[in-house]
Amino acid sequence: MRNRILMLIGMMLMFGCMAWADSISGVVSDAMCGAKHARASAAAVACVKKCETGGSKLVVVSKGKVYTTDDQDKLKGLEGQRVKIDGTITGDTIAITSAAAAPSKMTKSPS
Repeated sequence: MRNRILMLIGMMLMFGCMAWADSISGVVSDAMCGAKHARASAAAVACVKKCETGGSKLVVVSKGKVYTTDDQDKLKGLEGQRVKIDGTITGDTIAITSAAAAPSKMTKSPS
């Protein structure tokens, strides 16, 4: 009986670790421009949409690193914007579970 309980606990830990998801924040760019659009801006939105129309794939830039994605459709409408991505990161690729616009980092202006 003890062995079965230990085996059950081991299996639960193993499957729990496999389902572990990563979360990153970054900016949606395109493969051609890459990290050039590390900051969200109106110019970045226009450039990324133009490059995407030309056939460039969407990517996510986070902390200077460019990540390719498995599902381009989950990034549609977020071109050039700051996003929060949930999914699994393997090397330079993200298997996206969800993608949503993130609040932009704002700095306080001196008063």
